[in-house]
Amino acid sequence: MWQLPFTIHVYKYRYRCTISSTSFLFQFSYTAMAKTPNFLRLIALFQLFFIAPSFAQQSFRPKALVVPVTKHASTLQYVTQINQRTPLVPLNLVLDIGGQFLWVDCDTSYISSTYRPARCRSAQCSLARSTACGDCFSAPRPGCNNNTCGLTPDNTITHTATSGELAEDTVSVQSTNGFNPGRNVTVSRFLFSCAPSFLLQGLATGVSGMAGLGRTKIALPSQFSSAFSFHRKFAVCLSSSKGVAFFGDGPYVLLPNIDASQLLTFTPLLLNPVSTASAFSQGEPSAEYFIGVKSIRIDGKAVRFNTTLLSINKHDGVGGTKISSVNPYTVLEASIFKALTEAFVKASAARNIKRVVGVAPFEVCFSNENVGATRLGAAVPTIELVLQNQKTIWRIFGANSMVSVSDKVLCLGFVNGGETPRTSIVIGGYQLEDNLLQFDLAASRLGFSSLLFGIRTTCANFNFTSAV
Repeated sequence: MWQLPFTIHVYKYRYRCTISSTSFLFQFSYTAMAKTPNFLRLIALFQLFFIAPSFAQQSFRPKALVVPVTKHASTLQYVTQINQRTPLVPLNLVLDIGGQFLWVDCDTSYISSTYRPARCRSAQCSLARSTACGDCFSAPRPGCNNNTCGLTPDNTITHTATSGELAEDTVSVQSTNGFNPGRNVTVSRFLFSCAPSFLLQGLATGVSGMAGLGRTKIALPSQFSSAFSFHRKFAVCLSSSKGVAFFGDGPYVLLPNIDASQLLTFTPLLLNPVSTASAFSQGEPSAEYFIGVKSIRIDGKAVRFNTTLLSINKHDGVGGTKISSVNPYTVLEASIFKALTEAFVKASAARNIKRVVGVAPFEVCFSNENVGATRLGAAVPTIELVLQNQKTIWRIFGANSMVSVSDKVLCLGFVNGGETPRTSIVIGGYQLEDNLLQFDLAASRLGFSSLLFGIRTTCANFNFTSAV
């Protein structure tokens, strides 16, 4: 544990205290009169001055927060919005479920009276697990200061990473009771990384960075739960139009008055011991969320392939199944892709569904001539991801498996990831749409609802009309 010792004087007594970067508690040693009123006032002063600024600067403490998530039509990226800086500026950010932290372009018009760089060897650096310390040889500005620690902001769309200054600034989002948005709440010292403008290349037009929700202490879910002392949970409900993300526990109510948090099936979240980021330090675990798929079935029939690919190699982190909002479609290792698509084509032929030539990026496409319509989408074979036991199954119905590429052609929305991907199965955004996912960080488990169409609601049905 990194610790910062320092000495202060109160009247004629000298006290020496230590800040613990992980617990934010204070330990005092003193030379005399430890039980004097001055000493007690000193403790209260330290609690007020050091602890409170890292939390919300208001007495109201929400039970949960809510942000919109909109699908960008041309890039197929999912974009959310928060407010940052003083005065507050609305920022559009690409949502990255497995991202390590919030990173923002600080080169372009970053103006804020509350921006503070994280100084080398500070508690902020320790919390962010930053061991890098550097100087900037230009005039001081956000993203360029001396004696600051740094991070490696990662554009997970283009797999480009660079160095960036760790800093803190004000962030404001809406609270929620689970039914509607409530009042705005503020975290005054929210940690994030600055990044140069070039890191925005490949992202949706108009975004300022990426919002990481991954397994780190400075990702959005961890910072919000620490700031407001609510459950270490968050939920994502992606949509082809306007979805929603919640920070905190349910209810997560979708019109017409359906609490999706009551529909969840649970499976353990697995930790990949090797980072899957574009750049990382040796020994650093992955910030992404992995689940334990054991087998795959098509309409109840097992797909035959080498299932050892579904396990995470503890030495190099290769293999396994992860959840991704930055991959537009599910990506499969080549042999898994071949086995699944062959089984799907066979099951489709049994339904008299005719295969046609592929349409990039999809290899397997069909005429929609004999494809019926159901409440769950196109009437095609159901893909089943079997999890920790034969009763825990993530079912992918037609609405999540088939992509309409023209008025006559439907394609299977899975793509070939090649023979040597880092991760064998990457469940992409299209397969997540209109499924509510709850990530319980304390219990290390994922709750998934299955397709919400079955209960006559969608992820676009959160009522964003303010209740206050």
